[in-house]
Order: sequence, then structure tokens, then C-alpha cells
Amino acid sequence: MELLRSLIFVPGNRANMLERALAFDADIVMVDLEDSVPPAEKVAARELAGQWVPALRRAGRRVMVRANSLDTGLTGEELAAVISPDLYGVSVGKTESAWDLRELERIIAPLEAAAGLEYGQVKLIPWIESARAVINVSEMAAALPRIPAIAFGAEDYTNDLGIRRTDAGAEVHHPRAAIAIAARAAGVAALDSPYVAFQNPEGLAQDAAAARQLGYTGKFAIHPAQLAAINQAFSPLPEDVDYARRVVAAWDEAEAAGRGSLALDGKMVDVPVVKRAQNLLALVEAISNAGG
Repeated sequence: MELLRSLIFVPGNRANMLERALAFDADIVMVDLEDSVPPAEKVAARELAGQWVPALRRAGRRVMVRANSLDTGLTGEELAAVISPDLYGVSVGKTESAWDLRELERIIAPLEAAAGLEYGQVKLIPWIESARAVINVSEMAAALPRIPAIAFGAEDYTNDLGIRRTDAGAEVHHPRAAIAIAARAAGVAALDSPYVAFQNPEGLAQDAAAARQLGYTGKFAIHPAQLAAINQAFSPLPEDVDYARRVVAAWDEAEAAGRGSLALDGKMVDVPVVKRAQNLLALVEAISNAGG
């Protein structure tokens, strides 16, 4: 199971912040070449990112790079600067169709091969950030085998629709839910938009809980102070882990006795309940293996 609970953006043009990221407790350090980098610094940022990807990996971080969208003309050179054995994957902003993802595949695959990597080793997380992308999201989620997750960008989505972004978030409920459903149908993870009010921990906790209830398995952070809350929000509660273990143990016993269902704590337990318990325990194992 891919552990993608917390992913933190770090500006690719800021060496001091990249150095701080060596100690971040995030599942993914996302070196950003897109929104957090001014246009005049894009070239310098990709060169700096190429230097810091291996340094972050040596420190035990799993590293991705967010590249600029295809329509900027910057994507190819950015990916060429960062794809190496130290890179877990890339994320590309403002993707809107499976065609976009196939274009990225044509860029990534030869760079991957030139770096001596197996096909598909470089992962790709596309951003769903527009009305057109939401309409095409099911096709996009299943477009390439190298996609472990899709990400929702609420700020760009509301900008595309010309609507105001609110704290309550009613205006993004439909795309947020649609993206989670499409991800599940394609067998990939859904990653939620950053919570931009980084000095509001209560709001972050509520926002992350709402995302998890919709089916999201992780969330982006814009500040290291958000990481602990995000990791907690997308990790199982101890009581849920205990119940899952009891479900699996009881099911194994019932299966050995030839029974297809059982009662536990006064509730019927059947195959969907058991699968949910098994998935939760797989997540617990992934967190433990990552040292989380």
C-alpha cells in the first residue's frame, strides 16, 4: 500500500526551506516549481530542485516534484532536470484530460529509461483543478499505470468557475466528492486540496475529517505545522485498529468452521466489513513500516 497521507509543498527556489524539509515528518516532500515560484525564478528553481532531490532522499524523505502545466512550455525541461533514481515521482498542475496525461507519458518514459529506471518507477499525480478536469476525472484516474493518486486543487477550481472560495466549502463539495469516487473506481488514492489557513488548526482538523469521510486518503500541506494534524487525520484510530483485528480474527475462525457470516458486538459481520478491516490493518502496517 502506498502511504500518501501527508504531502508538503516546499518552494523549489528556496534553498533554506528545502534544507528545513530534510526533517519534515511528511510522507512526501513535494518540491514545488509551480505556484510558489515566481516566473523569473522558474529556471533557477528547476536547477536547484535537481540538486535537492538526491539530498532529500539521502535524508530518508520520499520526494516528488510539482512541475508547471503543459501549456507553459516548461514541463519537459523541468522533468528532465529532476528525474533520477532518487525521485519518487512528479505531479503536474492543471491537467484536464487523458490526452494531457498521455502527453506527459511521452515526456516521462524516455527520461525514465535514460536514468536507468524501470518503466513506471516514476509516479505521476495529476491535479484536477478545472471544470473540464472534473468532467474527465474518471478517464484521467485510469489513464496510466504510473498514477498512484489524483489530487484536487480547490483554489484553481473555484478560480476556473469564477466563484468565491469559502471556509465552509459548499462550493467545492460536488467536485471534491466526484474526484474521490473516481479515484476509488480506478483503484488509486485521492489527495485533498491544501487548507490555506495554516494558523487555524481547528479548521484544518475539521477540513481533513470531512475529506476523509468523502474517501480521501491524504492531504497536501503548505506549512510544516500542519503535518501532525494531517497524519493523525488520515491514520486509523486505536479503537478502530482493535476492532479490525477482532473482526479479522473472528472471521478467520468462522471461515475455518465453514460459516459465511458472524455476529460481533451485536452486529452482523460479512465480507464487506472484513475487507474494510483488512484494508485498515494494511494501512497500519504501511504506517509502521514507514516509521510513522
